Order: sequence, then structure tokens, then C-alpha cells
Amino acid sequence: MKTRTGSIPIGFRQVKSPWQRDLQSVLEWAVRNDLEVIDLNHSSAEAVSAVAAAGLRIGSIDLPDHKGMIAADPARRAAALARNSECIRACTADGPQNFFEVMLPDNPELPRAENYGYMVESYTALASVLEESGSHYVIEGWPGPGALCCTPETYRAFFRDVPSPSMSVNYDPSHLIRMGIDPLRFLEEFVDRVQHVHGKDTELLAENFYEYGHEQPATFSEPIRFGAHSWRYTIPGHGLFRWTEGLRILEEHGFSGCISIELEDANFNGTEETERQGILYGARFLAGC
Repeated sequence: MKTRTGSIPIGFRQVKSPWQRDLQSVLEWAVRNDLEVIDLNHSSAEAVSAVAAAGLRIGSIDLPDHKGMIAADPARRAAALARNSECIRACTADGPQNFFEVMLPDNPELPRAENYGYMVESYTALASVLEESGSHYVIEGWPGPGALCCTPETYRAFFRDVPSPSMSVNYDPSHLIRMGIDPLRFLEEFVDRVQHVHGKDTELLAENFYEYGHEQPATFSEPIRFGAHSWRYTIPGHGLFRWTEGLRILEEHGFSGCISIELEDANFNGTEETERQGILYGARFLAGC
């Protein structure tokens, strides 16, 4: 299954739902449904080999210790660097890979500029390990507690201070939309750094936005699962992103990566049946874009 614009292979991100714990059965399901890609939420040479044996492509692999890379304690950073470096070398024995994480600090209460310095130091060292195999570190801009590299300001600064071509973007328009950042303008600026794409979108809820705004949590209402009060994550096609235009930009710049459905949608998450449906609905929508 590929996108109509750009013929980009489509797959999904492995999550910790019970039905996805058995990697072999998940791979067999993906093949039966014409999916071509899987993002691994754990890192091992055995998992990499299993994906290759199934005839699928790996979109990205989660590294084992990302918070330790942005820790105040030098020993903690050194241990995380060693552990992640070992993982990268084991998983790239047969070729380059994309390694995925969010730039979350070990202590989000520290000043952002201080955590930024630890991040630059650690990832400058990790870049040389990635370069050995021609691999990439794909950074997702989820704005979690203290997260760095979520906005144009911080991505731009990071690529300036760690200029290695191994440092890249995991493009996920859903986070940009919820933050009020134009996702297509962002893509135009950083497209040369994009190595992987998450198939996820965001719906903005106008009535709730009036009711609650976005600066304070609601007092009497529960937030939406996989969202807040005035927005929610969705599968592609159920949110605001103009996927065909985004795919056109990627195609024009020679994007050679993949798109993986990251299922975080209150309408589908929760049962094995609906989660499988959500992945396939999102994938088939992208195939028509």
C-alpha cells in the first residue's frame, strides 16, 4: 500500500496494545492487509531480522534511553549514550535505520536553556555513531513536559548546533496543528531534514475552544482521550491536515522514507478490532491522497 502522490510506502507504528505484543503475528497481519512498513517500539537485532524476513520495511526504531541523553548528571548522560550507541550498532549491522525519539529531558523542571545544552552535548556525540552506518535520528515534536525540538525555533537551533546530516525530523503534523503552527510552512522549511512521517492528524473543536480556551484546564469537564478539551488527535482524514499537499511537498523534494499510522484516536483506540480498523482506515485514506 502506497500513497497516490509520491508512491510513499504506508504502514503503522507498533504500540503496547495486547494484540501487538507478539511481533510475528503483527507482521503477518500487516502483510495480509498490504501494509509495507512497521515502526518498532523496541530495539533489538532479532526484531529487525524478523521484519526483514516478513518482507516489510522498518520506518523507525525506538532507542532505549532518550531521557538520559538530556540529564544534568554527566554519568547519567554517558550511560545513556553508551546504551543507545550499542543499540544503534546492533540494529544497523545489515544497513542504516531511522531511530526515533522525542527530546524529553530527564528533569523538565530545569531551565529550558540548561536542558538544551545537555541535549546538544549528547547528540553531538551520538551523531558520530549514527554516521558510521548512514543512519538517522528522527525527532518527533511532541510537546510533552519540558520537551525540546517541537517548534521551528528549537528545531532550527538544534540543527544549527548539531549540524550532522544524521539529525533529522520525524514529521507529525498533528503536534504542529495543536500548537497553532502551520504544518505546511513547517514542512517547507524543514523538508530536507524529514526522514520519516507519522500518519496522524488533529481535529480542533471550535465549540470547546470557546468554552475552555487553551490556557487553562477545564474545571468540570474531563479531557478527551488522546487530546485535551479543545482538540484531539485523529487518524488521517479525520483532522485538518491537507495530506495531498503535504505529500506533494515531500515528493517534490525527493522524500524516500515512509508514512506510519500512529494510532492515537479516541474513536478507535481501546479494542483490538477498532484499533485494527483505525490503522487500516487511516492507511487507505493516505493511499488515495
